[in-house]
Amino acid sequence: MSDVERSGPPSGAAIRSRTVRRASLALAAGAAAAVYLWHTNPHRSGQVLIPCPFRLMTGVLCPACGGTRMAYDLLHGDAVQAFHDNAVLLVLGVPAIAYVLLRWLVQGLRGRAYRLQLTGRGNAVVFGIAAVWMLVRNLAG
Repeated sequence: MSDVERSGPPSGAAIRSRTVRRASLALAAGAAAAVYLWHTNPHRSGQVLIPCPFRLMTGVLCPACGGTRMAYDLLHGDAVQAFHDNAVLLVLGVPAIAYVLLRWLVQGLRGRAYRLQLTGRGNAVVFGIAAVWMLVRNLAG
């Protein structure tokens, strides 16, 4: 019998502690990335940023291409330019990610584990939106 089977599921206090630790690490990493991005304009060539591997291999914009430029523009208060960089990611992706992260944080602080589980229909919706967006943005030019 393994230690996990003997000890059972983690307690509420353990889940709270793990959630606070992970949220703190994520906040620190996000703040560091935001500080770096604040001073690195992705609209200019020659900046040291991670390129999109899908675009490097295919030459086609993926559904998330423009996300770094969008984040830069949001950091600088330019929502209109952020919309032009990646409209679907801004309008659908950012709120969805914020909802999932907030739900995870609230459940974790309440001592309950939260695992995102999409149904088959949910997966189809997400992948369908991504596929349509990728087609539209690449065919529209």
